[in-house]
Amino acid sequence: MSPSASSAKAQSGTMDLDALSADEIDELDAAVIGLDASGTIRTYNRSASILTGMSAPAVIGRHYFREVAPSTNVPGFHGHFLAGIRHGHLDAQFEFVFGQMPHQPLRARIHMVQGRAGYWLTIRPLGQIAQGRTREAVMEAIGQRARAEPVDPTLCEREPIHIPGSIQPNAVMLAADPGSLAILAHSTNVFDMLVDNGTPLLGRTVDEVLPKSFTDLIRARLASHTLDDGRSIRRILRLTGRDGRTYHAVAHAHAGRVVIEMELAPDQPEDFGGASQIDTELAVARLRAVETLSAAARIAALEIRALTGFECVLVYRFDANWNGEALAEDKVPDWSRILLGLHFPASDIPAQARALYTKAKSRFVIDRDCVPVPITAAPEAGNAPIDLTFAQNRTLSPIHLEYQRNLGVNGSMSISIMVEGKLWGLMIGHHRQPHYVAPETRAAATILTDAFAMRVQEIEGRRLWAERQAHLDTEGRLVRGLTHAEDFVASLTTGPVTLLDLFGATGAGIVSGEAVTLIGRTPSAAQVRAFAAWLKDALPAGSTAYATNALPAAYGAATDFQEIASGVLGAFVDASRVNLILWFRPEVSSTVSWGGDPRKPVLAGSGSVAVLPRRSFERWVEERSGFSAPWPEWQVSLAVCLAQAVEGVVLRQRRKIDALTGLLADKERLLIQKDLLTREIDHRVKNSLQIVSAFLQMQRRQVSDPEARQAFAETAARVMSVARVHDSLYQAESVEEVDLGQTIENLCSDLAGMAGEGHAVDLVAEPGLMVPYRKAVALSLIATELVTNAFKYAGSPDGGRVAVTVSGDGAGAVRMRICDDGQGLPQGWAEAKPQGTGLGMKLIRAMLDQINARIEVVNAPGACFTITA
Repeated sequence: MSPSASSAKAQSGTMDLDALSADEIDELDAAVIGLDASGTIRTYNRSASILTGMSAPAVIGRHYFREVAPSTNVPGFHGHFLAGIRHGHLDAQFEFVFGQMPHQPLRARIHMVQGRAGYWLTIRPLGQIAQGRTREAVMEAIGQRARAEPVDPTLCEREPIHIPGSIQPNAVMLAADPGSLAILAHSTNVFDMLVDNGTPLLGRTVDEVLPKSFTDLIRARLASHTLDDGRSIRRILRLTGRDGRTYHAVAHAHAGRVVIEMELAPDQPEDFGGASQIDTELAVARLRAVETLSAAARIAALEIRALTGFECVLVYRFDANWNGEALAEDKVPDWSRILLGLHFPASDIPAQARALYTKAKSRFVIDRDCVPVPITAAPEAGNAPIDLTFAQNRTLSPIHLEYQRNLGVNGSMSISIMVEGKLWGLMIGHHRQPHYVAPETRAAATILTDAFAMRVQEIEGRRLWAERQAHLDTEGRLVRGLTHAEDFVASLTTGPVTLLDLFGATGAGIVSGEAVTLIGRTPSAAQVRAFAAWLKDALPAGSTAYATNALPAAYGAATDFQEIASGVLGAFVDASRVNLILWFRPEVSSTVSWGGDPRKPVLAGSGSVAVLPRRSFERWVEERSGFSAPWPEWQVSLAVCLAQAVEGVVLRQRRKIDALTGLLADKERLLIQKDLLTREIDHRVKNSLQIVSAFLQMQRRQVSDPEARQAFAETAARVMSVARVHDSLYQAESVEEVDLGQTIENLCSDLAGMAGEGHAVDLVAEPGLMVPYRKAVALSLIATELVTNAFKYAGSPDGGRVAVTVSGDGAGAVRMRICDDGQGLPQGWAEAKPQGTGLGMKLIRAMLDQINARIEVVNAPGACFTITA
């Protein structure tokens, strides 16, 4: 047979390749590959080399599906080969799109047939497929980075990754109306799995093309509203007219559409490493046996790589600013790129991607370079693209694909690690070649990731619980101290438990108005006062707490004290922001290892790639200063709670001050009233006593008996002495004390007048000598008796003079000295019988005893009496 005849028969698909020689096969126009039962290449003709860009010596002896053309290692290609061998008869024909052949996508007709000594695979090109940007165009754009201008990095965040308009080619998709289940859109490859009877699918119902049991279940779940918000139906379907092949079908409802995805199931799960239930259970058990977060992450990475077969699996954790860190890694020995311990900027996984990860938990990409299958829609369905948020086979965005190229990754996996309903991190799988993971294994990897998330919640929850309990106990002791405290500042900064026992702070303080109280290592009082003033103005209205671990970046003046206070946590006590509680943490100088320089600008791309993601992932070390250990949110909450407790003490103190101020005002009013009343009483008593004294004087003039007249005179003098005390009280500023000198002066003037012409008193009194009312009355009565006696017994009939001196002795006592100008007291006068009734001396002794005073008597030469009280 001539080569031309051989070529013609090969093109028609009727040639018996077993009958051709090696040279004849090499001359065929079709790509012909000979395989053994294991899939290892035995023959590789010249057309195959031209088509794939790989020479026969480079591929002979290698596994075709796994090593040479890994994009074919899927149920829709390699699965046909395995099923034919298993059943003892291989003869399969189908179309397949190669993503890279070698540089452009290629649609080809595939024919697998069993030979006498092996198996033949022929590839007949059906035409190049435009994929949009070529790899060469991307590389050219990268080469022009030096000339490119930086672009807005939020372009990545605005990329509509949930509506790509296409799916991966391993699946087909139908989108139907939820009410009627009429097909409104479908992927253009839908007849790779459904039977094409020549009738367009658009407008038909899913009941016409899928098993009724499946569509009935969809209707029931739609009626019960249990097919939305990420919930789905998963079933194995056998489609009529598809040679008994089975398909994995997944249906969900979202954004006004029912989306149904189907992909060919492996003939046997073990053909593509399908995970069994026991594999998953054992992996979960090993995960639950570890007690630390790092150990759990290592186990999770190892077990998921063992399940899925990826060359590298990372446990990727987000920080508070959405930067990422490779927390654990498990990889094949020849995986050269080291990502473990590196940090990645938040822009690597932008906001809308994180939002999508929060909703849709898993994403598997078989072949980065696959040709996406477009979705076509009925004209009456409108131009709105189908929302593929929860679609299993949604294609990745061009920017993400370019990022994977730069990272050297082809097949990939990402599964959300959700802890307490929030995106904690990602379980990431990387493969340098296209990599297919069976649906059962994807589900197992998702379950194992959920188990890891639960373990994270348990481990972190237990640690946080213990830490929070310790802080709650400390805060409880502080609050109990506050309940009895009148000074909240002293209560929180002194004693066995203080603010320093909270939050691992090295310094703390309280700003109360202009007063600043500090404990531990802190900035100066002036610096803290200035920061409090800044914070009062900078903090938004309604906010009471402020926390940062990078204070110098927010408050420039903090660079002066960043070594001791790069971190600050503050909580205002009251709405007026007068009182502020502060905790300080020192600078923690550190290095952060990034996977590439995070500071490089985002550069513009072209075509379908709006911006160029970074290419470099080499270790880039950042020296960090001006940072402290961060403040967890629960510590901020505890600080606010303590401030609220302090606010109660401040309010209580304010209420007490207001109450005491009111009581003091009431007391002052009562004292004023008492003072007025007492003065009025003194005034009236004085007037009454003067009236009594006047009556006694009048009565004296009516009596002729000398002794009676003398008794009336003495009694009137005594009454007048008491009246003079009350008169002094009435005129004094205080109702409790009397100016003794003024009182005695007025009294002596009255006594001299009552004694008659020729009698006089010479008075020397210390001014402002104040004595209590009781003492003033006693001394006035004593002075009355002694002055009256001096006029009566020491003077001559024509009159006499008496010298009176009133002074203080410097030790709180007063001294009153009364001396006459007579002959003095006779010898033994104290024991002699009194010249009169003796009532005067009895009264003097009684008054002396009443005020605990003493009297001294000398002749100098007249009688001289000195009373010390």
